[in-house]
Amino acid sequence: MFALLLAVGSSLAYGCADFLGGLGARKAHVLRTVMIAAPASLAVELLLWPLLGASFSTATFAWGAASGVASAAAFALLYRTLAIGPMNVLSPVTALVSAALPVGVGLLQGEHLAAAGMVGLPLALVAVVLVSAGHGARSSRPSRTALLLAFGAGTAIALQLIFLHQAPSDSGVAPLIVGRAVSSATVLAAAGLMRRRLGPERPAYAISAAAGALDSVANLLFLLAARSGDLAVVAVIVALYPAGTILLARGVVAERIHRGQLVGLGTAAVAVSLLALT
Repeated sequence: MFALLLAVGSSLAYGCADFLGGLGARKAHVLRTVMIAAPASLAVELLLWPLLGASFSTATFAWGAASGVASAAAFALLYRTLAIGPMNVLSPVTALVSAALPVGVGLLQGEHLAAAGMVGLPLALVAVVLVSAGHGARSSRPSRTALLLAFGAGTAIALQLIFLHQAPSDSGVAPLIVGRAVSSATVLAAAGLMRRRLGPERPAYAISAAAGALDSVANLLFLLAARSGDLAVVAVIVALYPAGTILLARGVVAERIHRGQLVGLGTAAVAVSLLALT
């Protein structure tokens, strides 16, 4: 139950972070947004170090660095995806892809589900699909480029979660610190190489920093949830983060919510309730 609550918290934090990151990427080149978000996320994790502890081993460095590379790719691909829009279609597509791979890895590693979990897990995946339902209007249909970016972002997110889960369970926040340091360095290096293509627009500093901080909180909650529960369950709950993005997109930028998406949100609530019984 505790792992489920942590996973729900992680999902909500990811949803808010993605919404803010998408807004930031609409105001300036996506790399300018990530240049602010990634270091802000690292700063939060460094502040958590004295509170939660960190143990740096070879395995921790290896898995943390791998998650950092995946995180940098996820930041750039996801924020660019959400900047193109529509958020309420592309964010769930990314989530569906990001859920499938960790769930498969968890089951292959021998995780077993109780009867309620065997119903709740596929129901949660169905909920992600329902939330993915777009509008009938042509103007709300994503382009092929946007869909490819969404699939790429989902894959990067999945790899980041899997790599974090593989880090030693007694390493504290060390995998997060290593990963975020690597992702920040990767982003800054890419921005340096592409500086002539970034354009003159200044990033939305506050929005970008808030997105990075929330992403760090989401990563921490995921790591704690995965250490105390099953990866297959935790990953699919975290993958419901588009619910937060969709509701914020509706309230702030007036994106419409399709009826099928509302059904998906209700289905997600039922799935989480079933998984709470496992």
